[in-house]
Amino acid sequence: PFFFLWVLMTTVLNGWALLKLTSRGRDHQAIPAGWWWLVFTFLMGWLGFARVDGLTAPLVLVALAYGVGRPFIASVLLAIGTWVKVWPAAVMLALFAVVKNRILVVLAGIATTAGVVALAAAVGSVPKLLNFLTQQGDRGMQLEATFTTPWLWLSVLNLGGSRMYMNTDINSMQVDGPGTALMSVLMQPLLILAALLVAGLTFWALHNGKISGGVDRTELLLAGALTLATAFEVFNKVGSPQFMVWLAPAVAVGLAHSWREWRVPATMLIVIAVATYFIYPLFYDALSHNNPWMALVLTIRNVLLVVLFLWSVRRLYLLGKKTPAAAPALKES
Repeated sequence: PFFFLWVLMTTVLNGWALLKLTSRGRDHQAIPAGWWWLVFTFLMGWLGFARVDGLTAPLVLVALAYGVGRPFIASVLLAIGTWVKVWPAAVMLALFAVVKNRILVVLAGIATTAGVVALAAAVGSVPKLLNFLTQQGDRGMQLEATFTTPWLWLSVLNLGGSRMYMNTDINSMQVDGPGTALMSVLMQPLLILAALLVAGLTFWALHNGKISGGVDRTELLLAGALTLATAFEVFNKVGSPQFMVWLAPAVAVGLAHSWREWRVPATMLIVIAVATYFIYPLFYDALSHNNPWMALVLTIRNVLLVVLFLWSVRRLYLLGKKTPAAAPALKES
């Protein structure tokens, strides 16, 4: 009963995430954040539980809830999530940037990876461990990717020879047109550069915040995690709809930490979830046949992703500039 067991696993993980987020219901200030998580998951629909991303998102939420107070446990959870689907590595990078004892993050990653390798060896799958590094290299610009938006409209307007087509090897809709081959090659280094710049900004915010005495490591972790996860979305030639769940864990924990500070990205993410549901599963066929209205919905979603990324970068910068006088309630976790 594969499908039943899959849904059961996802349900248990989401239940664990809610219990951890709300301290088993005892943290009344976190209850609205729990409801937000449930609403977001509901709006994502099929994408929130029928894909591998639906397993990793609650794991990341629990890891962020442990956060800087229990970095080893958080790192183990993030490492497990990374071996399931690589995006939790972005959150682990944010954790590494802000914790006091970074060696715990490294040791947790090494120990978890050793366990994964041992398990792979036991079932004879060691040669497949690094497939995720090689399988994406030849794919083109996916239809829903943020940077594909100009070619999306060229295809809709039938300009410049741009067209949508199905890559049957990987079952993915892609867009072909003038410059897409070059952009596809550039996306990987662009993604790495964006991740490094965000990590550098997180390190700077921590260092500058410690000098000024106004640093809050938990807020830095959550802002860094959201910024890196959003960078993984914006600067990615793959824009699959289920990727939107990557953004929710940091926002949910952020709402539990400070509703007022995180209500803006929470609102944006709800709109992103609604737009994504219209894109898939409702009207993906229309989108892939150059429907201008669905192209507009996808464009709005992609613009919101860029705005969310800029908000997150600004949030990181402001956290690095805060002082005790400007934020008397903040304390170092």
